[in-house]
Amino acid sequence: MSKRLNSYFSVSQELRQLSRKAAQLVALQRHYERLAPPSLMRASRVLQLDRQTLTLAADNSAVAAKLRQLAPELASLFQGAGCEVTGIQVKVQVARPPVIYTPIPALLSATGRQRLIDLADKLPDSPLKNALQRLARKSNG
Repeated sequence: MSKRLNSYFSVSQELRQLSRKAAQLVALQRHYERLAPPSLMRASRVLQLDRQTLTLAADNSAVAAKLRQLAPELASLFQGAGCEVTGIQVKVQVARPPVIYTPIPALLSATGRQRLIDLADKLPDSPLKNALQRLARKSNG
C-alpha cells in the first residue's frame, strides 16, 4: 500500500517537493524527540525548517521560554546529529485546548454522615473533631 501511495508523490514536481519536505520534518521531529528534555518534548514539536532556521511549536509560554533558553544548545545538538540547523525559533501554538474539569461534589450517604458524627462525638475537643463535624454538616446538603 505504501509503495502505491509513494508512486503518487512522484507524479509531479510539486508532490515530490512536498514528499521530501514531509520526510525532512519527520526526520527532524525524530531528532528533536531524542535531543530535547522529555518534559519539554512532550509539550512541543517541530513546526518547520526554513533557511536553516528550525521553528518549534510550544504548547504554552512557559515551555516556549525554556526552549528559547535552550535554543543555542539545541541548535548545536542538531548540528552534531548532521542536521543543517543554524538557529531555532520558538512559537507558542496550543495543540489542543486545555481540558477544564468541573469538580463533582462528593456526597456522603446518611450512614457515612452518621459515622462521622459518632466518631467526632468520641473525640476530645481538637481540630480533628471540628473538621469531622464541619464535614458532616457540609455533606448534609
